[in-house]
Amino acid sequence: MSAQNPAMSLEIANLRVGAWRSRTLAVLLMAVIGTVFWVDSRYPALMKRYHAGTQVKAAGALTFGAVYQLDQTMPLRVRVWRTTVNWLDANRIGMTFSFLFAPAALTFLAMVPRRRTGSKYLNTLFGAVAGMPMAVCTNCVAPIARGFYAAGMSRESVLAAMFASPALNVVVLAMTFALFPAKVALLKLATVLFLIFVFAPAAASREEEKTYSCPIDIPVAESWWQAIVSVVRSYGKSFWYVFRVAFPLMILGAVLGALVIELLPPQAIISQASIGGIVLVALVGAFLPVPMAFDVAIAYIAMTHGVPMPYVVAMLCTLGIISVFSLSVLGKTISWRLAGAAYATVVALGIVSGVIARGW
Repeated sequence: MSAQNPAMSLEIANLRVGAWRSRTLAVLLMAVIGTVFWVDSRYPALMKRYHAGTQVKAAGALTFGAVYQLDQTMPLRVRVWRTTVNWLDANRIGMTFSFLFAPAALTFLAMVPRRRTGSKYLNTLFGAVAGMPMAVCTNCVAPIARGFYAAGMSRESVLAAMFASPALNVVVLAMTFALFPAKVALLKLATVLFLIFVFAPAAASREEEKTYSCPIDIPVAESWWQAIVSVVRSYGKSFWYVFRVAFPLMILGAVLGALVIELLPPQAIISQASIGGIVLVALVGAFLPVPMAFDVAIAYIAMTHGVPMPYVVAMLCTLGIISVFSLSVLGKTISWRLAGAAYATVVALGIVSGVIARGW
């Protein structure tokens, strides 16, 4: 099991109650970073995709847009390289927000005396409520989740936030119900709610509780100048704590995702639906690091191009909720067993959903 469980001692938590100036500055820092991202970039982009409706398009294998165009006649290494660059370009704004917001959240939450309750289900609800409005994809939420956990949030809260951010956002849900038949959209929603309110508390309760110290320290008595210095120093330490693990894993996840999608034969999901095909779609879908709302868009495009409905549903229920990148951060931060359980559960839900759709 990985180290870095950030549960704090009661004495340290009580001391931090007095650091109100630092908390105020940390809240302002989070508000500025969040407002610039949500108002200037994320929600306008989501609304543009929502209003595109049935005209929604995806230019890249893993992205809505593309810096480099690809051709199946190109060598595999060229296609993987170009798909990786396209992915990094498509996620540059979201990942920049993530790497800036995560340490701000860690800095603030480290000063809050209580970051979890005695109820796993209440903790799960808190995580889901925190994740829903963040509007970041499963990749971008991973560094934020690392910051949440380092600040002392429970495992179930972290998992719920990771699932809710890409899948329970109101705009993404509206897209899903607008583009798909109600039974498909409801099945997708049911799988998400299962992950949040059944899997997250159940899986978290199976993990052994360990106690570690927070990666940052907040002084107790402070003037405004001391508070500024303290927050800047703590933010710097928090940034490095998140960045040193998440950034290399982001590059690795982009390359692995590009490799898998380019190795997948284009005609693999065109043929008649089979159990083996549904399993393959679920295994690949839960692995690929796709951006926000890409799961809805690409599943709809596949449906309109004649892909069998079981494959479409399996794709919709596995893409975008987790990825190789988010799972690697989860494994490095909490435990690899929990990351493996999350992957297996999403794959299983995708398979079950695909089989259900096969009977329609």
